[in-house]
Amino acid sequence: MTDPYKILGVSSTATDEEIKDAYRALVRKYHPDKYADTDLAEMATEKMKEVNAAYEEIQRLRKAGQSGTAYGQSTASGSGYSSQQGSGIYAQIRNHVNEGNLDAAEGLLRGVAEAERNAEWNFLMGCVLLRRGATLDAQNYLDIACMQNPYNQEYRLVRDRLRAQSNAYGGGYYTSRSSGGGCDVCTSLLCADCCCECMGGDLIPCC
Repeated sequence: MTDPYKILGVSSTATDEEIKDAYRALVRKYHPDKYADTDLAEMATEKMKEVNAAYEEIQRLRKAGQSGTAYGQSTASGSGYSSQQGSGIYAQIRNHVNEGNLDAAEGLLRGVAEAERNAEWNFLMGCVLLRRGATLDAQNYLDIACMQNPYNQEYRLVRDRLRAQSNAYGGGYYTSRSSGGGCDVCTSLLCADCCCECMGGDLIPCC
C-alpha cells in the first residue's frame, strides 16, 4: 500500500509546516485548471485526488498521535492493523459497537452533521449496519469510506472481506435488519468476525 508521505515527497518525521508546504506545492503543480483542454487533464485530476487523499491521511494519522510511526506499522498490540480508537466521539462510537450497543452507536453517528461525515463516520456506520445484518447498506458505507480514505488498511480489510464472503456464498446481500438475538450476517454465512481484529474488540460476538 502506498505511503502517503512518499506521495507528498516528505519524511514521516517532517513538521506539520513542511508537510503543508509540500502539499501546496503539489497542488500548484497538478491543479487541473492548469491542464484544462489538454491531453493531461485527466492525469492531473487523478493526481490531485491522490495528493488530497494522502494529505488527509497524514492529517488523520497525526491527529491520532501517530506522527512518529512509520506508515503501515501497527499501533495496537497483537494486531496487524491500527485500532484507530483515538479520542472523541468516534472513540465512543467504536466502544459502543464493540460492546454491542448499536442503538447508542447509531444515535451518535446520526448526530454528526452531514458536512462532518468523513471516512471514519462512513466506516463506523457500515460496521453498525453489518452488525445489524444489513449487509447491502453496510457495503455501500464501507465503499464510501474506502473512497474517501483509500490508504486506510482497516477500512479496506473489512470491505474486502465482506465482498469476498458475499461472492463465496452466492453474492447474497441483505438489507433487512436483524431483530432477534442472532446475526443475519451469520445466518447467511457471510460473517467471519472481520472487524474484531481491526477495532480492538469483537463487533460480531456471535461468531
